[in-house]
Amino acid sequence: MTAGEFIAIEGPDGCGKSTQAALLAEAAGAVLTREPGGTAIGTALRSILLDPANDELCPQAELLLMQADRAQHIEEVVRPHVEAGRTVVSDRSILSTLAYQGYGRGHAIADLLALGTQASGGLLPTIALILATPAHLRAERLAAKNPDRFEGAGDAFQRRVSDGFDELAHRRLPFPVVVVDGSGTPLQIHLRVQEALSRHRARTSQARRPTIRTSKETTQQ
Repeated sequence: MTAGEFIAIEGPDGCGKSTQAALLAEAAGAVLTREPGGTAIGTALRSILLDPANDELCPQAELLLMQADRAQHIEEVVRPHVEAGRTVVSDRSILSTLAYQGYGRGHAIADLLALGTQASGGLLPTIALILATPAHLRAERLAAKNPDRFEGAGDAFQRRVSDGFDELAHRRLPFPVVVVDGSGTPLQIHLRVQEALSRHRARTSQARRPTIRTSKETTQQ
């Protein structure tokens, strides 16, 4: 049986990723999930991580709680579906850990990759799509809601995270990362997401296609 895809929708707070993850999952008939909080245990961890009252939560504890959520999420949700040939669409993944706990909190990217790979048992996204949404639109969306602990971490933190996503898009990682224009209507963005996935699948299919030698080439050897 062919394994399913594990697609992550990514980006800074207010970029519109949750909306796009839901639209993509519905269009593809895929399993929709999220990090943190994709399991019952993860929901409990998410409440700790996002509660603004937990302002004394240190960066190391935050990191380890994120990895605990990821380990449970991959084992309970992602791996069973992917191994059964189903597509999983996740609102955030290990890429967010690199942006938030790496660029945002100052942990080394190499250490985060090693820890995240261990927590996921080596199951990393098939592809991560970063929504590049203008900063003023993200700020407007965040201003219209009660911020969680990350959203309320301050402008400097948000800039570091946003810059982190920009850098990660061009960094060599153990899974492909593609940037999608996050401006416009939800439908316009959704169509761009689908186009980006189609291009990625075409490239992957071409790379896996075996080279067929002609009879002349075989004779010359």
